[in-house]
This record gives sequence, structure tokens and C-alpha cells, in this order.
Amino acid sequence: MINDADFQKAVELIGKSNKVLITTHTRPDGDGCGCIAALSETLTTLGKNVKILLLSELPAWYEFLFEQKPEFTAEHAKHAEKQLDIKIKNSAVSANSAVKHSDLIIIVDTDTYNQLPELDKYLKQPDKPILVIDHHVTSPSRLGVEPRPGDNLGDVRLIDNSVAATALIVFDLLKYAGWPITKKIAEALFVAVATDTGWFQFDNTDSRTLKVCAELIDAGVNPSKMYRQLYQNTSPQQFSLMVAMLNTLELHLGGRFAMQHLTQEDFKKAGAKYSDTENLIDVCRKISGVEAAALFVEQTNGQIKVSLRSWQLAPRPAGGFVDVCKIAKKFEGGGHKMAAGAHLPGPLENAKKLIYDAVAEQFKQPFDSAQSFDSTQDGERSRTRW
Repeated sequence: MINDADFQKAVELIGKSNKVLITTHTRPDGDGCGCIAALSETLTTLGKNVKILLLSELPAWYEFLFEQKPEFTAEHAKHAEKQLDIKIKNSAVSANSAVKHSDLIIIVDTDTYNQLPELDKYLKQPDKPILVIDHHVTSPSRLGVEPRPGDNLGDVRLIDNSVAATALIVFDLLKYAGWPITKKIAEALFVAVATDTGWFQFDNTDSRTLKVCAELIDAGVNPSKMYRQLYQNTSPQQFSLMVAMLNTLELHLGGRFAMQHLTQEDFKKAGAKYSDTENLIDVCRKISGVEAAALFVEQTNGQIKVSLRSWQLAPRPAGGFVDVCKIAKKFEGGGHKMAAGAHLPGPLENAKKLIYDAVAEQFKQPFDSAQSFDSTQDGERSRTRW
């Protein structure tokens, strides 16, 4: 839990600031976007001059949270244009300029420089106060988790890695300060919590999470409407990307570990963006017996971005579940015990082998080949490599 003294420091820091820059990690997810939207609305109401700056483009399904589509860095625009061979239509701004013209920087849902590309170099300027709000285990907290060296960001830090989403900390900040939680703010916070808990399916969903969401519903949130916006609003491009991913599915370790991948060619064929990969890794949760999953995404610089998930279906002889954060940390990544990620050196097969070995170590089982699945259709038996 965060004590009142830390909340008071955050309130005082915001109170004496006028030009506030709010940002989150690259490839913003629902928690990051929801927190930004809620804080932006709150601080604007308080009379602050608020600027939102994303480090990569906003996923389309979170656009409804904002009256105006947030700007992203010019550095990302150049990267995206090269990646997809298209011209970015949205306005883009220099990270340096955004920092220069602010007197407070608020960073939500991350505490690591490697998730703040291009912006990280400007965050080290001593004249810019920084407020960090985060819940990841790569951030130090009173639970005794050690930070990654050099990532102790922020003049004021609201860190609690016992909560399901950063939005729950933002909620507590608003309640402490006595700032009103309007319907619009409540919707943003609800989206943040709902996405970081897999619509309340993940093991991080506890009574505290549900109690806060109950208050948000009382403030005007319509859960059914939010669900349609988030999960029944898939673009044709993202759907095509999902099909490409499913065609690469492999099952290992007795069907308990699933691996999938996407190449740059897959994105070009689908006309999709990197943001379209969000939540795709969770599709394989539907496969009976799968306890851990990895999605490998080829980057333009040759690196491989891996997203990792795990869940406990039943007690195992080795005990517990696959701690994917522990695996991610081996490769300078991070996240949560059941949801984490990292960047690995290419080529793809090298990255897959690195992660497979780490997962197999936790399963305490030697290397195997991809499991094959026998399917029978219309009396004809075919053998499909998943």
C-alpha cells in the first residue's frame, strides 16, 4: 500500500505545476491509455495545461477514451513509416520539444528506461520533476522487490506492485486528493483495470479490484458498452494478423507450452500495425492444457519482441506456475509473474530456443519437438503441426 505522505507529495507536485506532460510505455496498453485519459481529464479540470505524448501510435480500440487522438513522437513516426512503407497522417512531435515545454512529467504504468525509447535521454534532465505511477514488479516497492539498476525514475513515486493495475493507484490518488471521478474518468479507469485483468479472468483479480470497479460502475460506467468497445471491435487487419499468428502455433512440453510468431511480412500482408498484436497472445488460453504461452514478433531492427503469459490450471509436481517475469528479466525485460515481455536478439529461431529453454527449466522437462495434433474430418485423418 502507498502511504498518505506519498500521495500528499504527488498532490503538491501537481499543484505547483502548470504545464504537465503525461506519457506511458511504448506500445501503450489499456492500463497505460486509461490512466493517461483519466489523469488528463482530471488535470485539465484543475486548470492545468496538459499534453499527452505517446511513444508509439495509439491502438484504434482505445481512441474512444480521448476527445482528440493523442500525438506520438516524431521518432516513432519515422520508424512506423519505414516499417509499413506508408505515410503517417497523424501529427507527431519531438520528444525533446515536449519535455522542454513542460514543468512536470507524469509517467504511468512503467518505471524502466527501456520502455521509454527516445524519451529516456530527456528524462535525465535535472530541472524536470517527474511523477511515476506504476504497479510492475520491475519497480521497487515496500514488498521488497529489487529495481533494475538505473531505473529508479521519479522525484515522487507512487509504486504498489500488489495491485492488479496502475489505474487502481490513480483511483486512490484521485480519492485522496478529493478530485471528482466523473463518468468519463470512471470509464477510462474501468478500461484500464478490465484490460489488465483480462476482463477479470486473470489471477490478479481480487476483492479490492472488484470493489473499485463497483464504484466506477456507480459513477456511470456501462460494462457491456465497454466490453463491446474493447473486444467486439476488431479491425479486418487485426483479424488477418490473428489468422497468420494461429497458422504458426506450436505446442510443446506435453501441450502445456504454446509458441506463436509474427514476421514483418505478416504485418505487410495484413496491412496491420504492431499495436494490432495486443491481446493476440491470449487466444491460445482457449486450448485445453496450455499453461504458458509466448508470442514472438519480428522487429524492423532484427530484434524479436516476445510477450509471455502463464496461468495455473492445476497443481503441478514442480509446484506453482511458470513465472514469466523471472524469464523476462533474464533478457532485461520485465512485467508480472503471469504477464511479461522482453526483446531478444534475432533470428526468430534463436529467440524461440532461448525462451523455450527458460520455460522448460521451470517445467523441469527436457527439450522436445513441436507437438503434432491429429485431427479427423469427414473420415479422413490429417496431421497438422500446431
